[in-house]
Amino acid sequence: MRSLLPQLDRRTFHLIASREWPGAQRVLPRLTRSANHGLLWFGIAAGAAALGGRPMRRAALRGVASLAVASATVNTLGKRSVRRQRPLLDAVPVIRQLHRQPVTSSFPSGHAASAVAFATGVAFENKWWGLALAPVAASVAFSRVYTGVHYPGDVLAGAALGAGAAFAVRGFAPTRAQLAPPARPRAEAPALPGGRGLVVVANQGSGQRTGTGPDRAEEVHGVLPQAEVTVCSGPDGEPLDKALEDAAERAKALGGALGVLGGDGTVNAAAEVALRHGLPLAVLPGGTLNHFAYDLGIETYAAAARAVETGEAVAVDVARFRAGPHPEARHFLNTFSIGAYPELVRIRERWAGKIGAWPAGVLAAWEVLRTAEPLTLTINGERRAVWLLFAGNSQYRGLGFAPVRRHDLADGVLDVRVVHGGRLARTRLLTAALLGTPRSSPVLGEARLSRLRISGLPEGTTLAFDGEVAPAPAELTLDKQNEALTVYRLLPE
Repeated sequence: MRSLLPQLDRRTFHLIASREWPGAQRVLPRLTRSANHGLLWFGIAAGAAALGGRPMRRAALRGVASLAVASATVNTLGKRSVRRQRPLLDAVPVIRQLHRQPVTSSFPSGHAASAVAFATGVAFENKWWGLALAPVAASVAFSRVYTGVHYPGDVLAGAALGAGAAFAVRGFAPTRAQLAPPARPRAEAPALPGGRGLVVVANQGSGQRTGTGPDRAEEVHGVLPQAEVTVCSGPDGEPLDKALEDAAERAKALGGALGVLGGDGTVNAAAEVALRHGLPLAVLPGGTLNHFAYDLGIETYAAAARAVETGEAVAVDVARFRAGPHPEARHFLNTFSIGAYPELVRIRERWAGKIGAWPAGVLAAWEVLRTAEPLTLTINGERRAVWLLFAGNSQYRGLGFAPVRRHDLADGVLDVRVVHGGRLARTRLLTAALLGTPRSSPVLGEARLSRLRISGLPEGTTLAFDGEVAPAPAELTLDKQNEALTVYRLLPE
């Protein structure tokens, strides 16, 4: 059996080498050279990251990570474990042969491993993009036999290794489909076919818009043609707060729902109005980051529209903060912070799409801790010197000082994280970050609470919530309203 497989491998190689493949002579040698050192896949990833949205950047990053794991495995384990000679080129036409012949072991094919790893990694994020890349990956793999540098068995082994690398990366870094927020608790919301009964406030100024794109009303009517749309904050739009109040009154009269198209700050304002009027909220992601919409599982207008039309909805928690005993509260759907956290997020988001979330988090922490000065304040009765205090509406995943996203939007907790000041605090926290163990650092404090009291804030301190910045009062109380807001989202089948 052992001798039979190599013989079959060689016969298949000679069959491919001796056969005429129409059109392949012009394409496959060039294609195989373009994939040297992964340049083809890095180019595709760079183009996707530059021209695509956030989902495409995420798919490109996963593809590159899978390729890196596959390449490292091939070069450190595969080729060193099996010393196989390259095929003889007697049967391969000279015009097909590469000008520079590889000198490493033939088994397994690194090109095939990289191609399959990249395409599989992308497919885990979006199956249609993965399917589009599959013919390219298959052509690169086949080109290694066609040009005479690998046996078919080498290519099959490389392809299997590449697929395994993509699965390994998915095991360490689950996809959004794997970590979709649980569809609970389900909530009652009216089904609005075509958007009839939905009144949407669209913020013309949200996101990275140049003013030359389609009107926000056109974007909404493209997926929900019967929805009523008010455009605000543009040259001809009315103020956001008035537009939301008017839209809520209209939605209540129709027995429908309030909709909002914009970024996290706009969604925050809409959530406060929806809570006050007892209306379900439909969120269309139209901002730059769209943290709440993405954590909810709504990444496109079409996904929001399908949920609205079918009446699928869940109840989510809403966090709030108030000044001392003052009864009036402000709400946040995502995060609240005091200190250097807003700057940390800005730096991390700027670099995450280019170098990945973990390296970007380390870079952001280094920059913030290098330039920031700690604040002295009282947290739940204890006086502390801190660089930053973060409170998330529900528990976040990610590095201890740079949380990324949430799995459950109705878990009833505030995710509180504090980076303490003190002797050698900068060095100790950065060391923990570089070692990938920030949670074990004594500089970082974490707690899951239902209520948080902050006092003794220095004059001039600012706070940030859902992308908005405001002056901080001397005393603050944070708490939760569990399952207070009904939001449309697709439920798993």
